[in-house]
Amino acid sequence: MECKRKQHQLATRPVIEHQPRYPELIGNGQRRQARRPFRAQRFSSSPYGPGLSIAVHLAVVTRVTQAHKTFEVEEHSNSPAKKFSSHGISRQHNKGTSSDTAMRKQLEQVDVLQNMGISRHFDGEIKRILDMTYSCWLQGDEDIILDAGTCAMAFRILRMNGYDVSADELHHVAEALGFHPSLEGYLNDTRSLLELHKASKVSISEDESILDFIGSWSGCLLKEQLRSGGLQGTPLFREVEHALEFPFYTTLDRLDHRWNIENFNITGEKMLKTSSMLCSTNDDILALGIRDFSASQVTYQEELRHLKSWVKESRLDQLPFARQKLEYFYLSAAGTIFTPELSDARILWAKNGVLTTIVDDFFDVGGSKEELENLVTLAEMWDEHHKIEFYSEHVEIVFSAIYILVTRLGEKASLLQDRDVTKHLVEIWLDLLKSMMTEVEWRINKYIPTTEEYITNAALTFALGPIVLPALYFVGPKIPESAVKDLEYNELFRLMSTCGRLLNDVQTYEREYREGKVNSVSLLIHQSGGSLSIAEARREIQKPIDTCRRDLLGLVLRKEGVVPRPCKELFWKMCKVCYFFYSRGDAFSSPDEKAREVDAVVNLPLLLKGSSNVSLPILWEGSNQHA
Repeated sequence: MECKRKQHQLATRPVIEHQPRYPELIGNGQRRQARRPFRAQRFSSSPYGPGLSIAVHLAVVTRVTQAHKTFEVEEHSNSPAKKFSSHGISRQHNKGTSSDTAMRKQLEQVDVLQNMGISRHFDGEIKRILDMTYSCWLQGDEDIILDAGTCAMAFRILRMNGYDVSADELHHVAEALGFHPSLEGYLNDTRSLLELHKASKVSISEDESILDFIGSWSGCLLKEQLRSGGLQGTPLFREVEHALEFPFYTTLDRLDHRWNIENFNITGEKMLKTSSMLCSTNDDILALGIRDFSASQVTYQEELRHLKSWVKESRLDQLPFARQKLEYFYLSAAGTIFTPELSDARILWAKNGVLTTIVDDFFDVGGSKEELENLVTLAEMWDEHHKIEFYSEHVEIVFSAIYILVTRLGEKASLLQDRDVTKHLVEIWLDLLKSMMTEVEWRINKYIPTTEEYITNAALTFALGPIVLPALYFVGPKIPESAVKDLEYNELFRLMSTCGRLLNDVQTYEREYREGKVNSVSLLIHQSGGSLSIAEARREIQKPIDTCRRDLLGLVLRKEGVVPRPCKELFWKMCKVCYFFYSRGDAFSSPDEKAREVDAVVNLPLLLKGSSNVSLPILWEGSNQHA
């Protein structure tokens, strides 16, 4: 009863508080501080253009919260699984409509705002909603427990926002499935099936077999609904199709935001129907999403122009052996580190990505042994590199680009961190070059490493270090030297790099075999004495890939630790980038396969699938000034 009373108080609050950019999540039982009314004011630096005040954005949530109604009082059951089963997968079977509790409404609002990439404008209100939801979750409130869709949504959103929720709390859902093992009874409850499927994807341990079971079961039923044509022509069709095709860890945030904005008439429909909101309010939310995405494209276009100029100024386009992957690396940066104020992090991410690809090509095909040894020696000498000569012009171009970039980044990062971090940035590059030299020596000597030797070295040669690790210094928090040396920091890097390397190995086995390079697939086949086929070896490697991904997400979401949450999230973002390029083939090596996605994030105006008050297509009025 206490949980419902607090939820009603939260739901009817009309005042929205502007929150700091990186609020720390608080757990259950911590008293909320008194709130001060937000005073409307204009910000000349707003990414939405002059004259649009933050108060207008916050008013959207104000109207949302005013619409909420109190919960109905329900008694707790002594047997959650049996009571849950008696309702079916959700109350929809008894009432003919989806569950309409205030908590469900609020969670759906949070979900829509996050999926459109505009939740940061409502951090304070979202945090209060999630704190209250977490309190109810811990109390076993029936408005969560007895509705599968609400339970699954609460679990997914709370977990992904850093709240400590156990998958064991979904045991009653899995147990109830034993009462309804067939498709019958679920065809009319697609929304709950979809929420269960999404929840199953946020696993943080291979021990969470409950999530695996729920994911397999819900996935099968959703696919059956698509095959049977039961969803054809319904608003849910595209949403189900999208969720099945693109699990959240295989796509980039900004691509997801674009999809949800363009399909707002589908994804926003649940927000409209369950919140008793006016159409104009939904259009306000859509307008904010459009402005946010379109304004960011102006920034992205300017940054990409700067990066193209840098490539030419650094003479990197004069290296005949090098793959030119600037746009792919910028896509990976803008697609994940998307907020306007993180421009420095995006640019260094893309620049270092370009350089790591060129260095990788230099070690693989472009450089002689003498050139490679010369490059490593130059990096070891660093500020004293002028004491020796460049072996070739190619070595000069590659080293000079690395040296100038690292020096400039070191100066800027040291100012932000209030300590000298240039030495660390140099060490990151030196570790990469030495590990690549090790692979060259293996190849020359025809040495076959052990699995442990290969994985230890390959985690470095996958070359994510120079991309991700320097970016940690540019996302806000101070990172003490002790954190850089901490086990948590190293484990985040190991899990991210190992996951990426194995994903790459599975998709590039044939090419690397032809080039005489060691690969985890070829190693597994070799160790089996040839008893494993290529397909079997690839399937076998999928297991450690899944384990690394789950463990990494668990470490990122864990509140404890010395690495700040915004920094930990960069490791997870790069893991998603690896899935994005390698989950269905070697898209990174193709010059065209992800070109459409580059345009979708950077260049193309939004194309809405339908809206009452918005024209098609949508091009932010300010964008023409910067084209």
